[in-house]
Amino acid sequence: MSSRTDNRHRVATICREATGLPHRTCLDWAEAGLITRHRPVPDAARPAQRAFEARVALIAGDALRDGQLDGAVFGVVAAVPTAGGLSLRLHERMARRVVTELLPRLDEGYGGLRGVPGLRISSDRQGLALRDAAGGGFIRIQGAPGPWRLPDDGDGLRYVGRIALRAPHAAEQDELHRWTRTAMAGPDPASRDHLLSRLLRRPGLVNRTGNAHGWVNSYCHQYQDLVLEWCCAPGAPAMEQRLRRSGLAAPPEGAPPEPEVAAGRPGVIRLGRAEVTVRCMDFAHADGEIAEITASIERRYA
Repeated sequence: MSSRTDNRHRVATICREATGLPHRTCLDWAEAGLITRHRPVPDAARPAQRAFEARVALIAGDALRDGQLDGAVFGVVAAVPTAGGLSLRLHERMARRVVTELLPRLDEGYGGLRGVPGLRISSDRQGLALRDAAGGGFIRIQGAPGPWRLPDDGDGLRYVGRIALRAPHAAEQDELHRWTRTAMAGPDPASRDHLLSRLLRRPGLVNRTGNAHGWVNSYCHQYQDLVLEWCCAPGAPAMEQRLRRSGLAAPPEGAPPEPEVAAGRPGVIRLGRAEVTVRCMDFAHADGEIAEITASIERRYA
């Protein structure tokens, strides 16, 4: 086997581990030049698509917190990432809750908008489609039970998709402004979008954080980042190494190499001035505690 063939198989292996796709699919991509050693998982080509994926990742991760099943951190078990879009296969038992958490809704008790601003949902024979009414992003969803319809309004909630189908609602416009043009977005929103979009496209790797018990603690600081915390194997250094190897922090296509900077905090993966954090906590669990936590999470999806 030639060195070129060996290299393509190595790239395909990284892609398979990151996305959950079959090795043959990833190898075909490598042979076609769609993935390389430096970028073994395809990036979204358009900024609007990256921004939409980033909002989905942040809202799903923060909403689920420590309520995942089988280690599905964003509720996602596999991804088909391409330059033009993204297809996600959701954990079947988590799918309805995940999609519901993403839906933009006016919450009278909260006093603002919850969910992903601009997100609209439709269904067809292929499953569900998430569309970005603000920027034109698109995500295909598989694994969600159908047929789908918007939940009923009530309990202080009004679903925006029922009152503003084609264009963003005024409350969504305000929220999108916070995502991109305020301190809540952090110092580098464009790099944040790139980093979180890439994280959503790597469920095969991200979900390893939940290998030991089936859940992690995922949360954000405003609209700036994502943190993944877990206990037991794998260790954070190994997780960070695998994510970096998958190209998570690689400079964007065509961008100049970033200047050398001093080593950051352990577990912090940076792109530009944006970051995600992977952290393995050393917790001591009493006998039966893990089983009770698992049972309590299971009951949420009963």
